[in-house]
Amino acid sequence: MSTEESSPDSEYTSAVPVDCRVTDLKENEMKQVDFDEDTRVLLVKQNDRLLAVGAKCTHYGAPLQTGALGLGRVRCPWHGACFNLENGDIEDFPGLDSLPCYRVEVGNEGQVMLRAKRSDLVNNKRLKNMVRRKPDDQRVFIVVGGGPSGAVAVETIRQEGFTGRLIFVCREDYLPYDRVKISKAMNLEIEQLRFRDEEFYKEYDIELWQGVAAEKLDTAQKELHCSNGYVVKYDKIYLATGCSAFRPPIPGVNLENVRTVRELADTKAILASITPESRVVCLGSSFIALEAAAGLVSKVQSVTVVGRENVPLKAAFGAEIGQRVLQLFEDNKVVMRMESGIAEIVGNEDGKVSEVVLVDDTRLPCDLLILGTGSKLNTQFLAKSGVKVNRNGSVDVTDFLESNVPDVYVGGDIANAHIHGLAHDRVNIGHYQLAQYHGRVAAINMCGGVKKLEAVPFFFTLIFGKGIRYAGHGSYKDVIIDGSMEDFKFVAYFINEADTVTAVASCGRDPIVAQFAELISQGKCLGRGQIEDPATREDWTKKLGQPLPQVR
Repeated sequence: MSTEESSPDSEYTSAVPVDCRVTDLKENEMKQVDFDEDTRVLLVKQNDRLLAVGAKCTHYGAPLQTGALGLGRVRCPWHGACFNLENGDIEDFPGLDSLPCYRVEVGNEGQVMLRAKRSDLVNNKRLKNMVRRKPDDQRVFIVVGGGPSGAVAVETIRQEGFTGRLIFVCREDYLPYDRVKISKAMNLEIEQLRFRDEEFYKEYDIELWQGVAAEKLDTAQKELHCSNGYVVKYDKIYLATGCSAFRPPIPGVNLENVRTVRELADTKAILASITPESRVVCLGSSFIALEAAAGLVSKVQSVTVVGRENVPLKAAFGAEIGQRVLQLFEDNKVVMRMESGIAEIVGNEDGKVSEVVLVDDTRLPCDLLILGTGSKLNTQFLAKSGVKVNRNGSVDVTDFLESNVPDVYVGGDIANAHIHGLAHDRVNIGHYQLAQYHGRVAAINMCGGVKKLEAVPFFFTLIFGKGIRYAGHGSYKDVIIDGSMEDFKFVAYFINEADTVTAVASCGRDPIVAQFAELISQGKCLGRGQIEDPATREDWTKKLGQPLPQVR
């Protein structure tokens, strides 16, 4: 057993005995212990060593002892964030902060004792060391896009030691915030949503340009033209401009009270327009439309969802899960008009929507129409820039997130990038977790490091209190369901033509999706034969602590 010698370092507390002995933990086992009445610690035994980090995920506080233990890291059971067990650093997302890390000592009788860094005892998360600007460093890095990808990128750039000028261009008037929450809980204010406060960006000399959009990129001159009239020269630039809500060409789509849900201003406008007598229609059976419908049904007279497929979320989860979701919405008094669409949006004399006409000529009274009809990528400013833009607006990038133009890095929703797993071609995926991961990878490479893309796509939704997780990517021909769909306690395995599991979804069965993400991240795979027998269906999870076999 490896132990660490006592240190007189005043940064750390004296050794505190915890409720654990060395013999209490088996190899590849985790245990949560109390350091004091306010501080929980995760103890892990790997390679005959004891490691200790904070016990709660820094994203939403999930208990990591119920997560997926990989080789040298632990993955959050709720949303897939990963933390290094040696130093507590965050390595995959969502989230921003790292875990506190504890020094482990072992007493003469096998008693485990911990030393905490005093500064880490204030809360259960840790900010990695960041540098500030040095006046003699004339380099300029620009990050364009105030979403989750840009927010991670500017922090990582300072954590990687960049001391030049760092400009953060944000189109919205708000500080960068957690966009995922706005369709789930529309009544949140910016103080409850923002990643950091204004003082944070000032402290680390990150120039925050709010309410400013990129209008033109001149890669020959290395200049960014902005909507505030400024033209800025850069040494390296990261583009993570995300996407905007798409408004389909339906007659009446520009009437007042026809809303999208993409930004904080959207949810504020929606809440301002509703009353208990409002009749709301949500077009689309996407996550955005469904989350909005679930959030509003208790606040208004009625909510109707109009969807094109026969069940919601069919493309993502398949017909069986889609049918159960349909029933969940109907049980919660949401009217579901499936295999339908809106042919016309009718307004009144005030220019507000008053009813919608469905494709079968049914007319529904409507005081508020919410469009959950997809999005378009914000890359119009790249026209004639030299950066190659695909027909769908995405940008092809290398495994290090560099575009076809040197020193121009691209990530988040607009990137067409490789992922870890079975997909050999680049893919364009608009996931929150992936966007933050891109921000970290791009920042490391901009600062002279060498970091390759190795993330596994992971997304999540919360509807009427039911949390559904999903990890992986790829087409499938079959879905094997394990558990009770009726009770919302199930695991779904999505299987392709080669009988390989491309993705796993679950509800009420944590941490199995996190375990699958960890399995794929280790370069391993899961076949149909390993999950067909219900008695041995979860045996594959034991492979997480095993190294890959040596190839000769």
